Amino acid sequence: MTGAPPTTSPSQVPVGVDPNRPSIARIYDGFLGGKDHYEVDRAVMHKINEAVPEAVDIAKGNRGFLNRACRFLAGQSSIEQYLDCGSGLPTAENTHQIVQRSNPDARVVYVDNDPVVLAHGRALLEENENVHMVEADIFTPSAVLTNETVRRHIDFSQPLVLLHVGTLHHFEGDGGPDVMREYIDALAPGSYVVFSHFYDPQVPELTALAKRIEEILVHGPMGAGRFRTKDEILAMLPGLEIVKPNATTGPDLVACDEWWPDGPRLTPLSKAARCIAGIVARKP
Repeated sequence: MTGAPPTTSPSQVPVGVDPNRPSIARIYDGFLGGKDHYEVDRAVMHKINEAVPEAVDIAKGNRGFLNRACRFLAGQSSIEQYLDCGSGLPTAENTHQIVQRSNPDARVVYVDNDPVVLAHGRALLEENENVHMVEADIFTPSAVLTNETVRRHIDFSQPLVLLHVGTLHHFEGDGGPDVMREYIDALAPGSYVVFSHFYDPQVPELTALAKRIEEILVHGPMGAGRFRTKDEILAMLPGLEIVKPNATTGPDLVACDEWWPDGPRLTPLSKAARCIAGIVARKP
């Protein structure tokens, strides 16, 4: 699934966009059926599809998890503020659309540093006074937490929902726990964290699949895209109480598609779908 050519002509390319360098946001959007990507992005998508034809299930599983987690928190908590880090390109059922359906006064601040994301996001949000787009490096928590717009619209003395959905697997090295700890330390008790990550289930055939995708992402033009184990992922969420992820599993990390699915599964999950995991957790 490589998608159609981008609808944006060269003269319309947002300032700061390099159409010769692949973009995480554009590739992810392409797997979800979006059109705002370039030949360099499609080349990466093609390589991933060649190695793992069902790789699209990773993107779809991740997005479905985000949607269900937002519905859950908007409907069952009284929290009215959401900080969505690494929000990606606007698509159907964005965070603000889901939570404002339950509470029109809910405030959402999106954070990203991809020029395409920023251009599309700001255009989309022009008429919604409770939603804002901020340019910042999400892997530098201080840049986000001290941002003027973030501080104006997010009250860190009150509970909030922090979303890091499909972000930290693009952070190289072992510093992910430090990044997330700084965010979590800034949250008021009663806050929630919605988190997903490329997952190595440590089952031989699934580990082999994960490594095939990781090889393309890390050693190709992307330069990042790590599949981490359960212990490595949980180390990024210190001191949090994990919300039970479905009717049959105790508090734990599960494949994104297994986090409170909308109904019984009529077909088994693909191997790729088992290689993206999600958690919703509360700060006590």
